[in-house]
Amino acid sequence: MIYDPKKFNEKVLVRFDLSLNFTSMKAKRTLLLLTALLLVSTTLSIGQSKLPTSLKITVIDGLGNVVENATVTIYKTKEDYLESKNAVATLQTNEKGIAHFKKLQAITYFIDARKEDMSNDGAGAESDPLNEGRINLINTVIN
Repeated sequence: MIYDPKKFNEKVLVRFDLSLNFTSMKAKRTLLLLTALLLVSTTLSIGQSKLPTSLKITVIDGLGNVVENATVTIYKTKEDYLESKNAVATLQTNEKGIAHFKKLQAITYFIDARKEDMSNDGAGAESDPLNEGRINLINTVIN
């Protein structure tokens, strides 16, 4: 076999070009994957901030049983709660004892729950400040 430097260099160049193309394709795929992950991550975080803030109040009796058809009213201020005026909303509990208030502000609410002669008067009727973009859960006991 006769050594021909031109052919040798051409083979080396071809191998080198193939190597660059492979690396370039790998880089392109990696960049595309990272871009897709960033897009998904951004979409998820935007979607989370747009979720409405809500409050699910479960009404239970002194024995821990859920109370169906209780009337639950929420207020923004303690004064409104004490005077039963300017209610934000009023709902009836479902068969699971839940009243689900939707599209609320992320603030503290005062809760009045009643059914017949039972109520939550004097039993911790104030929520913690609601977490924005979340379904906040609270139990209230009526006796």
